[in-house]
Amino acid sequence: MTGPSRFSINQMTVKQLSLPELTKACLRLGVPGVGLWREPVRAYGVAAAAALVRDAGLAVTSLCRGGFFTAIDPAERARALDDNRAAIDEAAALGTDTLVLVSGGLPPGSSDLAGARERIADALSVLAPYAGERGVRLAIEPLHPMYAADRCVVSTLTQALALAGRFPSSQVGVVVDTYHIWWDDTAPDAVARAGAEGRIHAFQLADWTTPLPAGVLNGRGQIGDGSIDMRAWRSRVDAAGYSGPIEVELFNEELWARDGEEVLAETARRFTAHVL
Repeated sequence: MTGPSRFSINQMTVKQLSLPELTKACLRLGVPGVGLWREPVRAYGVAAAAALVRDAGLAVTSLCRGGFFTAIDPAERARALDDNRAAIDEAAALGTDTLVLVSGGLPPGSSDLAGARERIADALSVLAPYAGERGVRLAIEPLHPMYAADRCVVSTLTQALALAGRFPSSQVGVVVDTYHIWWDDTAPDAVARAGAEGRIHAFQLADWTTPLPAGVLNGRGQIGDGSIDMRAWRSRVDAAGYSGPIEVELFNEELWARDGEEVLAETARRFTAHVL
């Protein structure tokens, strides 16, 4: 894939648009791909959503999200495995080969990072073959360390690769997301390693802007508004052998308050200006 044909809009960037509105906006603006989220897809109906995007000729570049594997309680762990099997089935139904995983934070009262990461590996040992049988790859997304306590104990691409490396690359890989790894001086070498192993299963963009909002979750900046050299990261990931879609995934209250199609058009323009 080359040029604007690689652009994919993650559904969360324009979450104010319903799935039919998003589909129509993509068609009007020539956006070829969408990354979908389970909650709005389920609300619309998985089969109906699959038909909607298929009939529109849109590629579903990923489904977000599975994961949350770090619970200690056996019943909670069993529920997480069941939910992730459902997520894998949903990804297959939507026609995407990539399920993004947010692995989970520390359980209440625990400070055992190593133990939490090992429970992620235990869950993957169950889910990776299930996903592989359905043509779905599990993509571990490292999140910025500020999320380690409550959302994701996998904070670096190196940590994600250590987990993924226990499984075939056709089953488990990683997400390269600029927002989460741009600060890490070991990340470039990890990108090269991930490419050599065939484990770059998704590439996502968001810019780093400050000050971060209260709660920090919705602080992802529009492309070109922050500190990250997007073109350098795109070149780095390209050099590692990745030539697939590039999703822009933004959690941003100011963007959500605007007209969704306007935000989508702006994001496409920013992608051309700052990424290509």
